[in-house]
Amino acid sequence: MVVATGIGPNVEETAAIAGARCVAVRGDVTSLADMEAAVAVAADRFGGLDAVIHNATSRHSSEVGTIDSLDDERWSDHVAVSVRGAYHCARAAFDRLRARQGCLAVMTSPAAIEGTSTLPAYGAVKGALRGFAKSLALEWGPSGVRVVAVSPLAQTPAMVNAYRENPDLEARLRRLVPLGRVGDPELDVAPVVAFLVGDGARYVTGQTVVVDGGRFTTM
Repeated sequence: MVVATGIGPNVEETAAIAGARCVAVRGDVTSLADMEAAVAVAADRFGGLDAVIHNATSRHSSEVGTIDSLDDERWSDHVAVSVRGAYHCARAAFDRLRARQGCLAVMTSPAAIEGTSTLPAYGAVKGALRGFAKSLALEWGPSGVRVVAVSPLAQTPAMVNAYRENPDLEARLRRLVPLGRVGDPELDVAPVVAFLVGDGARYVTGQTVVVDGGRFTTM
């Protein structure tokens, strides 16, 4: 059973697609109170909390630019949604996760591994999430709570926008990926996340798991 949280109507649309096993709760990751409320719904409805997945990004994530063109508002939004949002999820969920020996997963990006000249704020906050996951894994490990980061190479709105800005990018990525394609979020990434937050990965914590068709073979 899953509680899906988001600030707009798409969270209800997601729950409707998922069916009876998913409950929609409106909430904003930049608000600790909203995340506490979402955690409470999950615990009350399903009897506890086994995992939390922070997969929120700024509404500006797909906007291509340079650091010179990035204004304070966009920078602050990136930090608020990604970094502060993960912090709020962690704060809201820890006690419930400890009770069930659960797991917190945060979604990072190849932009945090190799950097990016077109999405500097996005790359920065995704890099911060890797450090956040490692630090929390050390802090929470003695309590039996695992923390992992997942770095997928998958089709996203930001990726599609980058293709428009750089028409050669898609073909170049396909050449760089040993499996010859960019991943599908549902078929290639979601099963890995489900494994990592489940019992089969009970001895995995503090790691960034790269799901990229072999693009970053040195990670």
